[in-house]
Amino acid sequence: MKTNDYIALEDQLGAHNYKPLDVVLERGEGIWVFDVEGKRYMDCLSAYSAVNQGHCHPEIVKTITAQVNKLTLTSRAFRNNQLALFYQELCELTNSHKVLPMNSGAEAVETVIKAVRKWGYQVKGVPENQAELIVCADNFHGRTITIVGFSTDEGARKGFGPFTPGFKIIPYGDADALAATITPNTVGFMVEPIQGEAGVIIPPNGYLRSARDICTRNNVVLILDEIQTGLGRTGKLLAEAHEGIEADITLIGKALSGGFYPVSAVLSNSEVLGVLRPGEHGSTFGGNPLACAIARTALKVLVDEGMIENAAEMGDYFKTSLQGLKNPHIKEIRGKGLMIAVEFKPEAGGARQYTEKLMQQGVLAKETHKDTIRFAPPLVITKADIDWAMEKISTVIG
Repeated sequence: MKTNDYIALEDQLGAHNYKPLDVVLERGEGIWVFDVEGKRYMDCLSAYSAVNQGHCHPEIVKTITAQVNKLTLTSRAFRNNQLALFYQELCELTNSHKVLPMNSGAEAVETVIKAVRKWGYQVKGVPENQAELIVCADNFHGRTITIVGFSTDEGARKGFGPFTPGFKIIPYGDADALAATITPNTVGFMVEPIQGEAGVIIPPNGYLRSARDICTRNNVVLILDEIQTGLGRTGKLLAEAHEGIEADITLIGKALSGGFYPVSAVLSNSEVLGVLRPGEHGSTFGGNPLACAIARTALKVLVDEGMIENAAEMGDYFKTSLQGLKNPHIKEIRGKGLMIAVEFKPEAGGARQYTEKLMQQGVLAKETHKDTIRFAPPLVITKADIDWAMEKISTVIG
């Protein structure tokens, strides 16, 4: 089958809830992917930061191959020999007290909403069914009914109501708005350190420190959604480290498995996750031995191979290179680590035209919110790779 055959079959039989670029990929290695005709492309999306370690990292391949021949799933009705070690290594790496493993990022978000509400009732003393969580405008935390209910993206919400109550929305990056919105019933503030899906929106310096102080003073749980920003993407293990703070709860996923398997986790202090009792929350696949083995190796190679430090160095180099572009339609180039955005002025006519032309040049990136292209390659990228990409990007964008 050729590219057009795959596309026609997919369009005929699949739900049309995505608008992908018309490339059909069949193989990946490091920062490179190859289509069904054998053409090579540089992956500058990394599956929305799930492939931080690069495609098909050989050490993770060894782990998944070995574990799949031993034991894949037990459910949490029984214990397995990978879960406790996963907990230990993850807690040591992130300075966490407790871990609750799930599968997708959205499941981790739903988990923390349940846990923080219950903490509010049992520990803080909020009246039953009155708990409030504060979130930010232009957030992206997932696609479930509850999560899209507190989105401000009309495309994510329209036609899907009624929605779960109990959420207040404030402007992103505005600490004063957070302080003014908190009430005695506020149990948590959930925020992305950098808003990825919104177009790599970086809050003002000191915002997270202010949010940490405000939450501490008001006995509100600070929840950082690091599902995209975490695990090296911004040049730190967790993006919270850029401001020297620690959240009460941190959500990670995507790169936790290096792109091999759906794995997510809620990292918490003991007080919040301590309210959950047997039977109150769970997942058949959450914490399964295959997932835990993969995640352990994904974390190990991230640290041992210096990928986090490389993200910081190569991110600065890539962003500086992009800032040399002369296209008058560019509004702003921003980023932290290897999480970079090129935003165009509205008169440019949208970013999709550029991503389609970049694809023809062998660079795969994705537009978001119409006018912005994200560049987020795997953390194993080199200067030579970036120089190669910049030749193509300069040809397309100017």
